[in-house]
Amino acid sequence: MPNDAVLRTCLLWLAAVILAVGIFTHSLKKMMVTYVFGVLGIAALLLPDWDYFNRDFSRWIYPVTAEERANSPHAQGSGFLRFAHSPLRVIVYSVVYGCAMYKWWDYVSS
Repeated sequence: MPNDAVLRTCLLWLAAVILAVGIFTHSLKKMMVTYVFGVLGIAALLLPDWDYFNRDFSRWIYPVTAEERANSPHAQGSGFLRFAHSPLRVIVYSVVYGCAMYKWWDYVSS
């Protein structure tokens, strides 16, 4: 991951959310569910090699070349949501994360 500051910031916010869940619910189990949910969510957004997945599907079986990395939007300084390369990807992420957040909130608030 080229920028560890984003990962550290996300993990710090996750720790604050876990602390808030623990204070308001007094449940270690709900804190652990929040931890697992948060770490998986952060990993799904920040860790994939988007230069690899932003290529044409037929190129996925081949390694990323130096030329493809140099021509990627991320390498050219675009810091706006690396995963927002295609609208379909944003829609799928929004639906999956929305459902997961609803289930998490339903569990934590019960």
